[in-house]
Amino acid sequence: MLFITTHKDHEITRQINDLVGKPFSFWTSLKLKGIGSKRMIIEDTSPNFDSILNQVSDLNYANIELRPQGILVHITKGLNRFVWVIPYFKLSIYKTNGLSIHANGSFIRFRKSKTFNENRAFFNKLLNLKLEFTKRYNFNIN
Repeated sequence: MLFITTHKDHEITRQINDLVGKPFSFWTSLKLKGIGSKRMIIEDTSPNFDSILNQVSDLNYANIELRPQGILVHITKGLNRFVWVIPYFKLSIYKTNGLSIHANGSFIRFRKSKTFNENRAFFNKLLNLKLEFTKRYNFNIN
């Protein structure tokens, strides 16, 4: 789901918390050695994101925040702030020339750049949290 989070709205905050859980506590975020990625350059998106991206030749940036049951992809356009909420069970990550995040038929592809390489440890952490989440709901069908 895509939300406009430029201004604080308690209803939107409640919906985000229902989808991906409340933010990690301060101590948990210290144990995880951070819950946010560095700013990454958006290279390509699905057509439904065109309205929230800069149309001129400016670069579009996004960063990712970890939550207990999913991730938040924060995108800034001018003075407006948007967040794409993705629960772990809908999240797919593909590593090609860069990295792309897919969910609900939409995607964002990040450019392989210096900050992308600096986020390698963050993506390993993200994949480990997704794996732990899916293990909780593993059904052994024999």
